[in-house]
Amino acid sequence: MDLGAKREVAVVFSFRSPGRYALTTLTGAIEGADDLRSVTVVHPRNTAEVIACIGEQLDLGREVIAGWSFYSPSFPECADELREVRAAEKRAFLAVAGGVHATAEPRQTLDAGFDLVCVGEGERVILEAIRAVRDGRPPSTIPGCARLETGAGDVVKQEARPPRIELDQFPPFAPRHEYFGPIEITRGCIYACRFCQTPYFSKARFRHRSVENTAHWVSTMREAGKRDLRFVSPTSLSYGSQDESVHLDAVEALLARSKEALGPEGRVYFGTFPSEVRPEHVTPEALALIKKYCANDNLVIGGQSGSDRVLQASMRGHDVSAIIHAVKISLAHGFVPNVDFILGLPGEAVDDLRASVNVMRQLGELGARVHAHTFMPLPGTPFRDAAPGQVDDETREELDRLASQKLLYGQWKLQERVAAEMAERRDQSARGYGSAVTVVSPSDDA
Repeated sequence: MDLGAKREVAVVFSFRSPGRYALTTLTGAIEGADDLRSVTVVHPRNTAEVIACIGEQLDLGREVIAGWSFYSPSFPECADELREVRAAEKRAFLAVAGGVHATAEPRQTLDAGFDLVCVGEGERVILEAIRAVRDGRPPSTIPGCARLETGAGDVVKQEARPPRIELDQFPPFAPRHEYFGPIEITRGCIYACRFCQTPYFSKARFRHRSVENTAHWVSTMREAGKRDLRFVSPTSLSYGSQDESVHLDAVEALLARSKEALGPEGRVYFGTFPSEVRPEHVTPEALALIKKYCANDNLVIGGQSGSDRVLQASMRGHDVSAIIHAVKISLAHGFVPNVDFILGLPGEAVDDLRASVNVMRQLGELGARVHAHTFMPLPGTPFRDAAPGQVDDETREELDRLASQKLLYGQWKLQERVAAEMAERRDQSARGYGSAVTVVSPSDDA
């Protein structure tokens, strides 16, 4: 065998919700690398297809990298899928996991059978993993990766992360593969709410995609026949800002250029799924801009609690009056507010919960819709060790009543069960690892 010969590489992404957005972005990163144009990328959508795709690529003599991206609630499903794939396909392939859960819980993820964990952002990591496999180099030492070294202590070795990317450096989707999605315009979040993984995964600062780069990719969407444009942002009206201030001139420049690039038949959606707006950012001036350029008739507003004490303990950065004020302004400007609430946040007493239910009812009577969630102790957050959220019987009855009146929706009942399961896995992992486990994680100053 010619040790200097390049190997053919295929990437098999398990293309299931909710990892599709991330894997679409990674596919775009591969498309944008000139030296990787020969790499095959496939996107199976269920376990049987994953098994078949890996087998087909191995039959063609290619080295296979299989990739998964997941949030904490979907970790068990992806781990189960990997076990099924390993049982069906005995030949070697490299299983790589990424996303917020893998970043926060590398040991748990590696114990599930993944060979490598991408800690943090994945664009550079996937490119370097492909190059390493192509060139016959061990991918285990790629910056930003963690691996399990069995032996004395079962040490998790984690390489220092590469510098954090600027969004303009990578495509937001994969046009050559005809995979499109919302355009990520902001990564990271300065607010660092104690229950949210976003700022602890991507750092508590904003990185924005530029207006011109966004318009370029909107034009690409239009050329592909796409007419609806959505954005990914943890706080839409923070676009162009590096602090708590709102820069409406930057927001208008983004919306105006995007609308122009999309064409007269196109529809722009801003401040709605899969993004949201903070209540203190909702002003008549901001809503006038959205009304001028956008097609959405609703907004997603992050309220989270009807208790000022709980909001303060969660580091939300606003109070209950801001939520109510945002709802009233939104309704006055013709937008239906969908207001997120989280039930069972750490430290929430009965009085706090009753206050939240009262605010939910008040908002519903004003004309808003409440999107109810149950608190999950997400890995990587300051609340990771908290008890899972629970809803008492009296609150449950009231929420069911609001739902029957079409004032409330959401999967809070399912999330209550999922939160308990997550906490149990967390506790089992802590008991199983004990003090013998050492995690080697160099400082990350990037």
